[in-house]
Amino acid sequence: MIRLEHLAKQYGTFWALEDLSLEVNPGETLALLGPNGAGKSTSIKALVGLLKPSRGRALLGGVDVWKEPVRAKRLFGYVPDRPYLYGKLSGLELLRFAAGIYRIPKEKAEARIEQLLVEFRLERFASSLIETYSHGMRQKLSLAMALLHEPPVLILDEPMVGLDPHAARLVKDLLQSYSKASRAVLYATHQLYLAEQVADRVALVHRGRLLALGTPQDLLRQHGSTDLEEFFLRLTEDAQADAPTNP
Repeated sequence: MIRLEHLAKQYGTFWALEDLSLEVNPGETLALLGPNGAGKSTSIKALVGLLKPSRGRALLGGVDVWKEPVRAKRLFGYVPDRPYLYGKLSGLELLRFAAGIYRIPKEKAEARIEQLLVEFRLERFASSLIETYSHGMRQKLSLAMALLHEPPVLILDEPMVGLDPHAARLVKDLLQSYSKASRAVLYATHQLYLAEQVADRVALVHRGRLLALGTPQDLLRQHGSTDLEEFFLRLTEDAQADAPTNP
């Protein structure tokens, strides 16, 4: 459902990504782990068509994101780490606008919008301008917009940032359940407990390279770690010590 093939991104002499290959299958939730600057957001931006890779391919459902961008964009919902929304629209207006972009029939769109506003506890603020929303409310509205057309692929970059406990629990449940209906979920996070609790597999990225890939249980067993925090620190410290300087 999601495939990165030998993805690389270069800025001058610095490689933010180097030969990264990953797959997320239908029915699977994959957590992309790594310290700040590891290449997580770069990978996701290349996958959703915001950052053109220097080499390699990004595919969704077999569709090349950079060769068929419109077709690819119908297949996913995306929530960035810092959502930018139109402040002069209300939450309801933005969701209706998005429904029009996705060509959702009006009656179906209104029912879906109402459902999402209730789920994210935004119904009281639906007619308020987005510029009055808190960061957490904007994050929840972004999630609602990403889920509006019930896409087969869901892509999230640090989805828990700024969320209140109720919304955080909702997102956690979403990460666990959304992929079950033969859909794929990819999310980037540095919150290791979240990956340990909800991911079917985790991919650890450091200095633009894939260091480890597998189920949390398999990775802990293979590397003799008791939890993901110990595993994460051990591998990234070893990689930092062994890594050559970028050319």
